Amino acid sequence: MKNAGNEQRAMIRDALVLFAITLVAGLLLGIVYDITKEPIMEQKAKAKAQACKNVFSVASSFEPLFEEDGPSAHFVAGLDSNVSIDEVMQALDASGNVIGYVITVTDHEGYGGDIQFSMGITLERTVNGISLLSISETPGLGMKAGDVLVPQFTDRTAQQFTYTKSGAANDSEIDAISGATITTNAVVNGVNGGLLFFDGVLAEMEGGAVNE
Repeated sequence: MKNAGNEQRAMIRDALVLFAITLVAGLLLGIVYDITKEPIMEQKAKAKAQACKNVFSVASSFEPLFEEDGPSAHFVAGLDSNVSIDEVMQALDASGNVIGYVITVTDHEGYGGDIQFSMGITLERTVNGISLLSISETPGLGMKAGDVLVPQFTDRTAQQFTYTKSGAANDSEIDAISGATITTNAVVNGVNGGLLFFDGVLAEMEGGAVNE
């Protein structure tokens, strides 16, 4: 009986020690989160602002167009479940006039997973360019997207883009990355998704968000 009592007290003691460790660890994690939350948010805001500038350098400022529950997250998915529109920012001139948009797009068909990028588009439907935000493709192949694909979308106007392995012959054709067709297809589809969203939502918004 004495041994049983000792074992019970030891179990209670161990449980209390474990509870104390868990409690302290939780408190420390909470403190660390509070300390790092604001710097992380500031860093994300800077990265977002830089991405907008990368694809719409003539804009003076950028403002979000939709709330989180707006139509942006659902429109393209209805046409192509592999593409989603994550965010739309209005590109404004020095007087606060809308001169275009920065659309954050994710294509879910990359070889290594999701490929997310920002694309700038003027009111005249010209793609200023794209800026990669997240990509995990094969080193030496799909990871060449930043060097091979991104520059090709600068100042391009096309109804829809296609990719080619034999050399682009017009503004609507994009030279594919050699040995990385899946990555090329994902990026091209993502840009086309952004164009579809521009045509189907931004250009048709009530009140004339896009100048006519």
